Amino acid sequence: MNAADLSGAITSISDLISKNKDYLVELDQQNGDGDLGISIAAGFKAVEGYLAGAEEKDLGKLLMKCGGVFNEAAPSSLGTILSFGFMGMAKALKGKEDAGISETALAMEAGLNNIMEKAKSGPGEKTILDAIFPAVELLKKSNPNDSIAVIYAAAAKAAADGSEATKAMRSVHGRASYYGDKSIGILDGGSVVGKLIFEGISAYYQSN
Repeated sequence: MNAADLSGAITSISDLISKNKDYLVELDQQNGDGDLGISIAAGFKAVEGYLAGAEEKDLGKLLMKCGGVFNEAAPSSLGTILSFGFMGMAKALKGKEDAGISETALAMEAGLNNIMEKAKSGPGEKTILDAIFPAVELLKKSNPNDSIAVIYAAAAKAAADGSEATKAMRSVHGRASYYGDKSIGILDGGSVVGKLIFEGISAYYQSN
């Protein structure tokens, strides 16, 4: 991954989030405040715009700025959580202009750990982490002999499976937690965002 790949992947994610914006709103209306699709679409669109005009090549600096841009454009709890992810990745890739799949996986893990630390959350609690965590775990264990397109396709499948599994979980965070056992059986909107993030990355590498 280099600056061009980062920009391309974010554009791909942004397109997917925009296409699914209404669906994300519908999911969020079931046990949230209904603004999920709107805020997250705005966040990725803002980051897409920033990267399109950025001349910086240092991945760490780019990702740190992405975190700030996203947080400003998506003033919501998930917007803040994703900005933590960007910033965690930024620290791991500071000073690097190119990162292989193993370095990228470790950077994503650093972003994941930053989210878990700041949000005081973990997998199994019906959040975006339930999609992102298994995808990152798969990336860390991927076969370096496989093509990057194959690796990210598998990560996207892991994220989708993780998102689907949230239907069986009980919400313990945010407004959704007020619904208690009534949240069981409902797909978590945040996890769908996580799924779409990895679908977007996979789509970018499939086309390049």
